[in-house]
Amino acid sequence: MVSCCGYFHCFVFFIADFISFSYNETRLDAGAINFVEDPGISLHMIWQTYPLVWILAGLVCALISVQWALSKTYGRIEDTIQNKTVEYRKGPFIIMAVVLAVFVYGRVHSKPLMWKDAFALKDGFKAYLALNPLQNFVATMRLRKPVQNESQARQYFPLIADFLQLSEPDVFNYKRTIAPRSGALKSKPNVVLVICESFSMYKSTMSGNPLNTTPYFDSLCKQGIFFERCFSPHFSTARGLFAIITGIPDVQLFKFSTRNPAALNQNTIINNFEKYSKHYFLGGDPKFNNFEGLLQNIKELKLHTEENIHASRLNVWGISDKDLFLAANDVFKKEKKPFFAIVQTSNNHRPYTIQVSDTDFVSITVSKDSLKKYGFESMEELNAFRYSDYCFKTFIETAKKEDYFHNTIFVFIGDHGVAGNADAVYPEAWTQQRLTDEHVPLLFYAPYLLEPQRRSETVSQIDVLPTIAGLLARPYVNTTLGRDLLHPA
Repeated sequence: MVSCCGYFHCFVFFIADFISFSYNETRLDAGAINFVEDPGISLHMIWQTYPLVWILAGLVCALISVQWALSKTYGRIEDTIQNKTVEYRKGPFIIMAVVLAVFVYGRVHSKPLMWKDAFALKDGFKAYLALNPLQNFVATMRLRKPVQNESQARQYFPLIADFLQLSEPDVFNYKRTIAPRSGALKSKPNVVLVICESFSMYKSTMSGNPLNTTPYFDSLCKQGIFFERCFSPHFSTARGLFAIITGIPDVQLFKFSTRNPAALNQNTIINNFEKYSKHYFLGGDPKFNNFEGLLQNIKELKLHTEENIHASRLNVWGISDKDLFLAANDVFKKEKKPFFAIVQTSNNHRPYTIQVSDTDFVSITVSKDSLKKYGFESMEELNAFRYSDYCFKTFIETAKKEDYFHNTIFVFIGDHGVAGNADAVYPEAWTQQRLTDEHVPLLFYAPYLLEPQRRSETVSQIDVLPTIAGLLARPYVNTTLGRDLLHPA
């Protein structure tokens, strides 16, 4: 019997590669290790999203078929050797050896073909198609090691200092104390920062997408200060949370900074909000991707998660966003002093579960051609995106009935976007260069405090906290790479 161990590992690797591409449209690389570090949640998500039983059944059938084919082949070779001398011809052997060597080398050049050369094709899909998942995984493993380069940071500091308008551009230090600006609010408002899961701008009504997936959020944008060109510095929820809270882009390629002990201890502007009670709401487990470790930078933070929110679990990501918002509202209406709160949603994510009890939410059906044309891969994804809008509506309409609403700034921002076809609403670069991964809405909504604006300058997640601090009419220490987007200068 021929051993199938090698074939088993090869099949598993390629199955994982298919799942990786289905999940985020990238070939399997060292970034997959980030999810192995949370095996329970990751496996649960895969179980609820993909037909795992059929995948495993197919793997077993493939192994049996390969075992049978190899046994038959080797059996015939043995019979041939026993009954007849195999003719050895030196010329064809040398020719084939040379041909194989050239193909292994990849090209007629002094340097062999490398995995990164696939990206010279200048097309994302072609590049990923050209990659070998096993080679790509091994080649990117070395990039998981955190790297810091102070000499380069110093080299580019004058450029960044000019951009941030630092008062001492010759001193290598980003720390600056910002005085209250003119036009800031005097009412000591509450702040609710909503970090919206996978909130792609191109899939929303605000982009002009004809599927009209977020009509309620679009109505809020017309009543608030809406930035239509906001980007996350990198893809993934963990990186988005890191950028928003610290004001520093998470630039590690295949490892999250939330899991890097050297990067975890950071200053955050939130600690400047003195005499504010501070809350964090998440429907699931804050240990995932070590959100909990990052949140420890916020002093006196109260965590409200699936462990202490009384609501039924919806799927692997915890309770529904609707129940999360209603639980947050119950806390806010009982607060006796100003509060700053982060509400992090999770339903707009595979396995795209919609709470059955929400009978007033109506799913829709559109043609497959319309789905593809306007950036969605399935009806489940489309309706999960629409369900997010339903949850936003439930939250705001409920909050409007409470006393705290009139003196509260609601800030909505996506944690990241999702790759897909944006050609119907944006230039080709959005799709080809995957700007869809990072392009997210940013809204400051406070109808009793802020005048509506629609802004088109390019902004980032790292600008969120400096802008909030600027609205609160108090001095604060800024060590971020972000800036107050509403500052007159």
